[in-house]
Amino acid sequence: MTHGAIAASDPQTAAAGAQMLQLGGTAVDAAVAAAFASFVAEASLVNIGGGGIATLVDSQSGAAEVYDFFSTMPAGPLRENADFRQVLIDFGATQQPFYIGRASVAVPGVVAGLCQLAAERGTLPLSTLLGPAIELARHGAIWSKQLIYAYSLLQPILCDTPELQQIFKPNGRLFTEGERIHFPQLADTLARLGQEGAALFYKGAIAEAIVADQAAHGGLVTLHDLETYEVHKLEPIRLPYRDCTVLLPPPSSVGGLLIGFALSLLADYDVAELAHNSASHLHLLAEVMRLTNIARQQWNPNPLAGADELQQQVTWFLSAEHMHPYQTQLRQTLSGVAPLPDGPAAKGPNDTTHISVADADGRLVSITTSAGEYAGFVVGNTGVCLNNMLGELDLHPNGFHRLPPGARLTTMMTPTVVLRHGAPVCTLGSGGSSRIRSAILQTLSNVIDFRWPIDQAVNAPRAHFEAGLLQLEGGISRTTADALTQMGYQTNLWPAQNMYFGGAHCVAFQNGEMIPAGDARRGGSVVQVAR
Repeated sequence: MTHGAIAASDPQTAAAGAQMLQLGGTAVDAAVAAAFASFVAEASLVNIGGGGIATLVDSQSGAAEVYDFFSTMPAGPLRENADFRQVLIDFGATQQPFYIGRASVAVPGVVAGLCQLAAERGTLPLSTLLGPAIELARHGAIWSKQLIYAYSLLQPILCDTPELQQIFKPNGRLFTEGERIHFPQLADTLARLGQEGAALFYKGAIAEAIVADQAAHGGLVTLHDLETYEVHKLEPIRLPYRDCTVLLPPPSSVGGLLIGFALSLLADYDVAELAHNSASHLHLLAEVMRLTNIARQQWNPNPLAGADELQQQVTWFLSAEHMHPYQTQLRQTLSGVAPLPDGPAAKGPNDTTHISVADADGRLVSITTSAGEYAGFVVGNTGVCLNNMLGELDLHPNGFHRLPPGARLTTMMTPTVVLRHGAPVCTLGSGGSSRIRSAILQTLSNVIDFRWPIDQAVNAPRAHFEAGLLQLEGGISRTTADALTQMGYQTNLWPAQNMYFGGAHCVAFQNGEMIPAGDARRGGSVVQVAR
């Protein structure tokens, strides 16, 4: 009998979670251990100084909850000599600016969130959950092909200071695929975390080191910010779609809101009657994405709004009254009326990772974390690197450092769970910036509308429409691309599948079996655990 299953972006991350399942731990234990391990195993994508969101469902009791531990705006003043500088990252076709330095750091929440998950929902000691991460940090994590690709892109950030160079460019030489990267100082910090708990990061020695470093270099994070940081426990958005209920995280996840909006538009159409990835199918998806992009511009809540106020606004955003004009516009566009102009591109942090876990007792955990692209330094001799969420252009459309202290930043991360009549269907999520929602939307439709096996649903070619450009992944035919061009779309047909289109790692329940599926675009790795 399968005791549990996990899907993640790296085999070392997946193995950490599987080890907890083998020890008799729950899906929560496995997800927490895997997330901590990812900060070492997937070091070019995430680190311990970021934030995240987790969606948890106990399908036996019907209980569901979202743990929001995303980053918040610190309270310190912005000084003239603040360490805040632009770095250009060359993506080949374009260059994109990012801002790093101490003043790019938002209050980190991921340690608080993972430790609280372990304490409230796990069964194994925190020290046990941290064991795989400590082992990887001490003895080295192996670089995969996908992580080397991200590592090569982010060289200007990952090698910005001598301390970072000691980690990411030891002896002046770049890593290659298959080599090991070591984090000895972080291993010591993780060992202390296992003994002292989250207080180490928010009130103890690590908190003091972070604050001292921030104060010395013009950062904004204060000890009060760390001491008062809170994990938000929220009700998920429960959206009926076909014969399923889709559970999505509410804000700070704007992604959950927008996926709910897109599914509400799709619900009026018999998607399964369309040939998958045909011109008519992609025409429908593109126009749903277009209208979702446009609707996003109307979402502008008070940054200090409480859970009740946000819930009211979510209810309005997904209400029949608000949806009606968009549904009308979609019908008209599909019948030949000129579409509305698309909204602007919204990139957001590209460096995210996702983990999906399920266990034999019907517990499902979907967890996504991000640290932006690193803030470009190491905190003293702790081995701790931090996020640069205050340096992400798309998270601060009104300008940098203008949010009120304590405001939670918004994110596209959308850890998702699907139930059918209360029984588990799948748990899924994705990395990939703005492509998170198009990846999850298409994977959900493949599972619910087309009833595909989960591996096929995850790894089918995808499309993404944004800023007037319809991106078509390799595997979509040239004939289809030409037909869409004839319809008036500006199209870009990629030669192959690419991590640009996300990484939707899932665990599904199909034909009485628990089946994990990893997205090959982002090194998808899976483990099934039998006991």
